[in-house]
Formats: sequence, C-alpha cells, structure tokens
Amino acid sequence: MPVRYAITHTTIYKYSQPVTFGEHRVMFRPRDSHDLRVLATDLQVSPEAIVRMIQDPHSNSVALVQPLQPATELRLVCSFTIERADVSQDLSLLSPSAEYLPFAYSLQDRLDLEHYLRPHHDDPGGKLIAWAHQFFRHDGPTGTRDLLGRMNQFINQNFRYETRDEEGTQSPLQTLAIGSGSCRDYALVLMEAARRLGVATRFVSGYLYDAALDVNAAPVGEATVGAGATHAWLQAYLPGAGWVAYDPTNNLLGGSQLIRVGVARDPAFAAPVSGSWFGEADAYVGLEASVTVTRLAA
Repeated sequence: MPVRYAITHTTIYKYSQPVTFGEHRVMFRPRDSHDLRVLATDLQVSPEAIVRMIQDPHSNSVALVQPLQPATELRLVCSFTIERADVSQDLSLLSPSAEYLPFAYSLQDRLDLEHYLRPHHDDPGGKLIAWAHQFFRHDGPTGTRDLLGRMNQFINQNFRYETRDEEGTQSPLQTLAIGSGSCRDYALVLMEAARRLGVATRFVSGYLYDAALDVNAAPVGEATVGAGATHAWLQAYLPGAGWVAYDPTNNLLGGSQLIRVGVARDPAFAAPVSGSWFGEADAYVGLEASVTVTRLAA
C-alpha cells in the first residue's frame, strides 16, 4: 500500500544589513520513479524572486532563483506531497556475473556508468584501497552484496557522526584519518572505496522519514540520525538489481525511509541550495535550515 508524506524544507540566510543576491540554485523536488511519485510542489521565496525550473545533466529538477531586491534575509520554503510505494530490492537476484567481486559490467553498462566508476578523489598512498580490501574474505570468494553490506555497517558502527553546517565534504582520506564526519562524508568514503573495487556508485541527497519526529505518529524511541535536516547516502549499481541505496549513517540498505531528491557523481553537484550574495564582508550572520517529513493519513 503506497504511503503519502508531506515534506517542508526551510532554508533561511541571515545578514546584519541589506545585501543583494545573485542567482541561487535550489534542488528540492524528489525524483519520480516506479517507487516514488510527486503529487504537489510549492516554492515560496522572500524577497520576491524570478524562479525558473530546469533539469540538470543528471535529470535532477533544479529551481534557479533570482531575488529581485536587497534584503537582510533570504528565505526559501519548499513544500511538497509525495506518494511512496514500499518496493523492496531482492539482492538475491543479482546477475550471476556480479555475485562475486571483482566483476565486470557489460560494455553498454560501462559506457553509461563511466562517470560513476571513476574515482574523484586522490589516494596517493593507497590508504583508501587498503581500507576497502580488509572486507574481502580470505576463505573463499567474496560476495558483492556481502562486502558492500559489511562496509556500510563498519562505517555506522566505527565512525563518530558529527553534524557540520559548512558546505562541502571532507576528503575520504580525512574522514578515515579522524574517524568521524557527517552523512555526506560517510557516503563519500563508501562511494570512493567501492569505485576502487570496480563498483559504480553515485551520491544521493534527499530526506529521511523518522516516525520519532513525526507529530502525527505514535512515539517510537530515539530519532534516526540525519532526520530533521537534509540527508545524504549513496547508490551502487548492481547488475540485476539496478541502483541500490546504502545509508552508512544509519546502516540502511534501501528502505522506504529514504526519499531521493538529487543524484550526482560527486557531492559538490548535489547541494540542496547554492548561490551568491554581494555586500560587506562581515554582513553574513548565519544559516537556519530544517526539514519536516510527516506521514499523511490514508
């Protein structure tokens, strides 16, 4: 039975004096697919702005927002309603050629997956590939789904989660060295490690439903890590199963809790909001951002 959710994503930039704004790129609309349907969307901007909707090279929906007048605050409120089908991915149905590592994609798949197979961050000392190799079995073949699952679980259980408000991600080597990071950093480590094992991966930004934060749901213990804000995870392309979601922050494999918004070959291309402003260097005060995801009555 499909489930409907109402989602509101609010972003507020504050300044100590009026500043002028350049164009802002806002990625907020979930990606329609067989398991997710967007029923309604709305974007409210203050001050008044010109808004254009486009699709980027990854077919993400992007709003180009150009505020028309100076202000001490830029407020972006994105609201939408979605319908989510509970479609499970059966990893036992992987193509026989991809059940064990290393495996090779078909020529046609490899042509389409090229940008998701190529590492985007340097590993000059081989520390990242060495970290990935520890998950191989030494008593027989290494199953693809088992290795990715162990890597996903290891990050969840052995790294320390830290919320970071600044834009961008740590490098994978930095995250390994300090053993901590945000959901973006966790996703990037697993992405880059898997790519070095020949598995195509892509970064995913979006939202996370958590009944513990839903005012309409019954109390259910502690909140899931990453809920209440934009969230990030990754997808690995596995022949026979397609794009499979891995969330190392919560050790999730697929699941209806994850609501996709944007995908990209690198986190730099999937920021929820990016743009420019012009004014005194010390005018910027700070950023407030929040996400609410509420399950609607059937």
